[in-house]
Amino acid sequence: MLKQKSAIVTGSTSGIGLGIARGLAEQGADILLNGFGNADEIEFTRAELQRQYGVKVRYSGADMSRPDQIRAMAELARTEFGKVDIVVNNAGIQHVAPIEEFPEEKWNAIMAINLFAAFHLIKAVVPDMKARRFGRIINVASAHGLTASPFKAAYVSAKHGLIGLSKTVAVEVAEFGITCNTICPGYVKTPLVDKQIADQAKAHNISPADVVRDVMLVHQARKEFVKVEELAALAAFLASDAAASMTANAIPMDGGWTQH
Repeated sequence: MLKQKSAIVTGSTSGIGLGIARGLAEQGADILLNGFGNADEIEFTRAELQRQYGVKVRYSGADMSRPDQIRAMAELARTEFGKVDIVVNNAGIQHVAPIEEFPEEKWNAIMAINLFAAFHLIKAVVPDMKARRFGRIINVASAHGLTASPFKAAYVSAKHGLIGLSKTVAVEVAEFGITCNTICPGYVKTPLVDKQIADQAKAHNISPADVVRDVMLVHQARKEFVKVEELAALAAFLASDAAASMTANAIPMDGGWTQH
């Protein structure tokens, strides 16, 4: 479905981003991975994806808080693949604190990585997409892009902003065969969430099962974590020709959270 296409997926050395990268590679797209982690583990993942799916897989360690490194990553993808057809802005960080105690450096970092990075990468790839009259931009926001939770001022603000950015880009570039959509997941079972479960269980002196039921999934009507594979399938569809008329959408995949 995506043969002869190429994709940049940010924050893709683990979790949701890696799942989306795997899903796009499975459909035949060449992939530029991005993110932090152990160098040997990243190389193992890169080689394994390349071997398993028979596509080119490259890696950029670009710091998504650095616009110059983001531009260099886009140029690397063009050099390696000849073009960039698909961009998935997935990189993100989180910090939780009451507004009056929220550290300014955390606010700035979350805005830089969760929102500003998407702007810089989109800006870097859109001219070539316009010239070729094809492009798929997929931004990974959150149910928190559609609703709010306490103590997450920066994250909620950034994710709301990401949806606004997506809609604006979508209407600007629609006549050039480029789409721009946002995926809004609920809680997804990833290593990061596993750590949050353990931390919250300790902080609140409750069991991990209680954290899952009473804290994380309390608003998800389905009472199950969203699967990474589900998000990957949605991203692959949005990247395909079948989704040519889907643009400017914020698509919840949240088990009913935002309708609660």
